[in-house]
Amino acid sequence: MLDNSKSVFIFIGLSLVVGSLASSNASSDLWYQSLIKSNLNPPGYIFGIVWPILYFLMSISAYRTFKSTKNLFFVQLFLNTIWSWLFFSFQMPLISLLDIYILIFLNIIIFIKMLKEDMFSGLIYLPYLIWLMFASYLNIFIVLNN
Repeated sequence: MLDNSKSVFIFIGLSLVVGSLASSNASSDLWYQSLIKSNLNPPGYIFGIVWPILYFLMSISAYRTFKSTKNLFFVQLFLNTIWSWLFFSFQMPLISLLDIYILIFLNIIIFIKMLKEDMFSGLIYLPYLIWLMFASYLNIFIVLNN
């Protein structure tokens, strides 16, 4: 039987795959290509580099602080996964923006819990929180300009 704290790696891997499926054709998606995007919007390949690194760091942090963060962590993981579907597949930038705001709120709580329990976990979780804030900027830019 799989130890509960180790199951976090499986759930993170699954969410990375499922979330990626929704955005995998963004570079050829006519709807997405037609949107007015921020000048700070990175080229598509950057997301393919950044997300696996962030998920790797998230998994280490979640594993090390599993007992205190597991419930909120799995909720935020679900919301993170559906963001791609809301935005790319269902073309709902406003709803995906609300999703990312909830993500930021939950992840601030998780980040604080991690810092209190294990400083290292909190510090390596911080890039994910910063990326979410940047992603929210990109998302709100699209909502306001399209």
